[in-house]
Formats: sequence, structure tokens, C-alpha cells
Amino acid sequence: MPLHQTRSSPHPDSASPLAERALPHHGLFDYRPIHQRSDYHWPGGQRLAVYIGFNLEHFAFGDGLGACLGPVAPHPDVLNYAWREYGNRVGAWRCLELFDRLGLAAGTILNTALYDHCPELVAACVARGDELIAHGHTNAERQATMDPAAEGRLLADCRARIARESGVLPQGWLSPWISESPATPHLLAATGYGYTLNWCHDDQPVRMATQDGPLWSVPYPQELNDIPMIMARQMDAKDFAQMVIDNFDEMLEQSRAQPLVMGIALHPYIVGQPYRLRHLRRALEHIARARDAGGIWWTTPGAIAAHMQENHPHGHA
Repeated sequence: MPLHQTRSSPHPDSASPLAERALPHHGLFDYRPIHQRSDYHWPGGQRLAVYIGFNLEHFAFGDGLGACLGPVAPHPDVLNYAWREYGNRVGAWRCLELFDRLGLAAGTILNTALYDHCPELVAACVARGDELIAHGHTNAERQATMDPAAEGRLLADCRARIARESGVLPQGWLSPWISESPATPHLLAATGYGYTLNWCHDDQPVRMATQDGPLWSVPYPQELNDIPMIMARQMDAKDFAQMVIDNFDEMLEQSRAQPLVMGIALHPYIVGQPYRLRHLRRALEHIARARDAGGIWWTTPGAIAAHMQENHPHGHA
């Protein structure tokens, strides 16, 4: 399958009306509205699967990309670098304490540079039984600018490093900055990954058809995500927490009609700040009560992908 493909047009000749031109298409999956799909249940007969995507990241000092939490300065941008580093030194540990208190497993999305910088943090996630999800080597780089050979090496090296250091072979991938080349989904499948979190286009897992076999797209949130909401849109922590609660309550109601997936994307240098953590605790306690009452499947992205591959290997036609 080509990396890009164009849908066939009813008027293939050069004189076709401009309004009937076929647009370039990725060729990975077709359009199917959510209310026209086959029905199924999550384990235990549940209808809503919920997970945390816990992003642990490391950035080069004085070089490359970095989330800008304050006014940008020329490199070395000490203000923003140190702000982000707070997440690894303090914020992540406070978040893990909260997850432990509520008995919440997480999908830990990690840069492999953490093994050099703060291996204790990764080890703590492994000890909790969290899923490890590959997230590039560092968030100071985007993979979209890489040629296919270099990108393939990055995908393979990250998978091998996690397996060597933590004893688990990661099945999932989230690109730093959610940055892809046209080859990324195909390279992920060729390298042995089972799913990607990059495509944020649905509330159900979607089976992608790549040149090297199927690749599951597990829903990962762009809205229920602390970076775009708290940093880009300047949302207060109490409002972000209420958004998590409202989103959960609404999806729980919607899931009566279709099985759904709700992810919560967290970055400890943001939600690990004490006053934000207090509001996050309120939101997660709300969801944990529903879990304890048997109302949801609290899970990880890898478990979602594995369930789909085992029970619905051809997608939900």
C-alpha cells in the first residue's frame, strides 16, 4: 500500500470539475461513523474503558525542542528547562503517590533518555506494574524530519532499550510532539509495535492497515490533556479537573450505546504542581468511585489493543 493514496474519482479525466477532485488519503483506514459499527463489550461486560497516559519526558539542555511553560529565552533557556525538570524530580513522584492511593495503574509514556537521567523514576513505574509505552528518546526532537532509515532505527532502538533496561517489550508508541512522517505507521508495524497513540480521531480503537500488517490506533486525547488545556488555553486546574469529571460522566452515558475509550493525558511538570495536584485528586477520586462500583474498566492502552486483537482482529465492521 502506498504511503499516501488518492481515492478513485468518478471523473478520472483531466477535465473533472474541481469540486469532484479526490483528495490525497492516508490509506490506513476508511470512514465509518460510530453509530454504524458492530457492538461489543470490554472485559467484565463493561462499556467504558478508562486509562491514564502518564508522560515522562526528558529534554536536552541548551538545545532542541522543549515545552515552553514561561517566556521563551535564548538557549540555554534555564527557566523553561528547570520548570520541566520539576516533573521528574518532584511532580511525577507526587502523581505516583496519588495513583497508589487510589489503586490506579497507568500507561507510562517514556523517553528512553530517562534511563540515563533518572532511572529510579522508570523503575518505580515498573514496580507498580504500569505499562511502558515508547515515546522516542527525547522530547527535544521530532521524528517527522527523519528519513525512513533513521526513523526505523529510532523505533527499534527505543523498543530494544526498554526491553533491556526494564525487561518488558513495549507494544505501544506515542511520537514526541505527536509528530509523524508519512512512513511512521508502516514503520511501527514493521518494527513490531502493536498500536499507536498518535491518531486522535475516534473514541474507539481503529484497526489501521499498513504495508506490514495491522496496527491498532488506540484513542489518546488532545482535549483531555493538560498541555493544550492548561498551558495553551490557560485553563485553571480546578476547571481542568471539572472537565475530566464532565467528560467521564458524559462518556459513561454515551457508552450505553457503544463501547468507548477515555484517555487522560498527564504531564507531571504540569499536574504535579501542588495546587493542580489537589484538583486532579478530586477528578481521579470521582472516576475511582465508579470503578469501585463496577461501572468501568480501568485499564491501560496496551490492554485495550490486546483485547481488540484477540476478540476483534478485523476491527468493528
